[in-house]
Amino acid sequence: MPMRLSLLLCCALIPAPLLAQDDAPLVLDPITLQAGLRPILESAYGRAHTVLTANDLARQGATTVADALRRVPGLAVSDSGHGLTALRIRGGEGNHTLVLIDGVRASAGDGEYYFSGLDLTSVERIEVLRGPQSVFFGADASSGVVNIITRKGGPGRSARLSVEGGNGYAASAFVSQRDERGGVALNLSRRDDHGFDISGSGGEKDGLRRNSAQISVDYALTDTLTMGAMLRRASEDYDYDADNWAATSAEDYLIDSDDRSARMERAGQIWLDHQMLDGRLLNRLSFDRTQYDFNDNRWVETEARTDLLKLRSTYGLDGAADVASQTLSFGLERRRDENSLASQQNRRTVSAVMEYRAAFASGLDVQFGLRHDDNDLFKDKTSWSLGLSWQLPQAPLRLHASAGTGIVNPTYLELFGGYGYVGNPDLRPEENRGFDLGVEASLLDGQAILDVTIFRDDLENEIQPSELELPDGTNYYNQSGTSKRRGVEVAGQWRATDALTLTTDYTYLDATEPDGSVEVRRPRHQFGLGVNYLVAEGRGSLSAELLHVSGNHDGQPWSGYQKKELPSYTLVNISGGYDLTDQVRLTGRVTNLFDRDHEEVWGYATRGRAAYLGLVAAW
Repeated sequence: MPMRLSLLLCCALIPAPLLAQDDAPLVLDPITLQAGLRPILESAYGRAHTVLTANDLARQGATTVADALRRVPGLAVSDSGHGLTALRIRGGEGNHTLVLIDGVRASAGDGEYYFSGLDLTSVERIEVLRGPQSVFFGADASSGVVNIITRKGGPGRSARLSVEGGNGYAASAFVSQRDERGGVALNLSRRDDHGFDISGSGGEKDGLRRNSAQISVDYALTDTLTMGAMLRRASEDYDYDADNWAATSAEDYLIDSDDRSARMERAGQIWLDHQMLDGRLLNRLSFDRTQYDFNDNRWVETEARTDLLKLRSTYGLDGAADVASQTLSFGLERRRDENSLASQQNRRTVSAVMEYRAAFASGLDVQFGLRHDDNDLFKDKTSWSLGLSWQLPQAPLRLHASAGTGIVNPTYLELFGGYGYVGNPDLRPEENRGFDLGVEASLLDGQAILDVTIFRDDLENEIQPSELELPDGTNYYNQSGTSKRRGVEVAGQWRATDALTLTTDYTYLDATEPDGSVEVRRPRHQFGLGVNYLVAEGRGSLSAELLHVSGNHDGQPWSGYQKKELPSYTLVNISGGYDLTDQVRLTGRVTNLFDRDHEEVWGYATRGRAAYLGLVAAW
């Protein structure tokens, strides 16, 4: 489908009625993003992004992070069982997206993060930053960043309990205590998903069980010195079906087996903030550690760890740093990671980064960043980023644009080998160049907001595996040529009445290999539509969501991984809630309402219709 036709479709998504309404404009609360060396206002951020607030997540009725992200423009989720629920941003690979939980890496070492069991019970909001983000977040953020921010609570004491039953059960608890000097928050959750038969043969269900706990604390020691810490632990085990390498079709690719694997995630952070020169200079020193253990009953156990020490300073060029119209920031980082795949090896990177921001009276905001990574095992790299946001004077339009480069370092498996593959120590980092341009419009006298963005990414030096031994005796090489990704992202929201809100999103993606062939697991078209209606004077709500996916290709293992297009599909989910009292809410939801069979990966079945009922108590 030519790009111009996609742009015409974007225009068609603008709400049709253009008559003025008497209702107050749709004004969204100001949001600060973790999208630089210091937080930045959403209105000043030039890169394409999406923020899912607690209200957005409740309206969706989703219970896992993966399901909540399916309707974010530019994102594609591929589910091949509980073990490998992967996320791709703008056609990048799964390990090109950095996943953070409260600003700390969710996955250790160098692997991508698998979202299978990560639920929403403790999540306050999710920030999705699209396009190269390596300048501010390091080498794992070549395609973008997903930052999951957990609930911290407000002033005084807060508590929340939730339970849900259906195809399994889930329960969570939250408690916090805060005053003017700081606070503490505790999140606990348990999820037992009875699952479904991943092989699709009607055999036993493949379930998932996950326990998680997190505690966060912050305290102002003085008016200028604040410290904080976070500890998180999550354990997960899940069932899966074994591959059948003698398969001849999708129907017999998986064997209904009783295999089981387990994962353990542990993360911690300690930080110290210090203000100097009457707030004109802000400093933060932090240390993060993430550990990730994986045990597969058919393979060996893998353990990985990443340590990250960071020092960041921001100086207000024309006043206190938090309110200055121009700031200059500098940062130093030291990262060390290790992986049991190469127990005698570790990798170290020392990085220097700078950022300049300016907010001009004309409504133009500028963000520029530069980073240099000094790597001990492979070639050093320098990356850059430029973002522009311009609120047009006397017009309900905001233009935003960005450009930059992203870096992805070779993984331990690619460098040192494992599982029968021979690593290549001479690999070069992958490099992504990205550009996007968009417009955000306020329509219908402020009742609707529509954002349309076009983007292009070019990936070079992509690392590829080879089943056969290469001339240099290894199984990995840097691919020559450029992998190209072109596309359009659309997001819209319309408050039709005080009770009725409509949302829509659309992504067009053309992702090709250097030889021009289509890249797998990157749908060409994704379209979403949501409806939320308040009833009983706002005490209740009803929601419905539609998701349509087409043009998705994947390799078929039984045919030498020939790329074939998966069947298109359309799913409908419904959810609702009602306040039984001021503190207790009854919730219900049905996923895959019409019980549509569909696949996101060849050979792997997906969940059919399922219904759930729950209670949430908050005070």
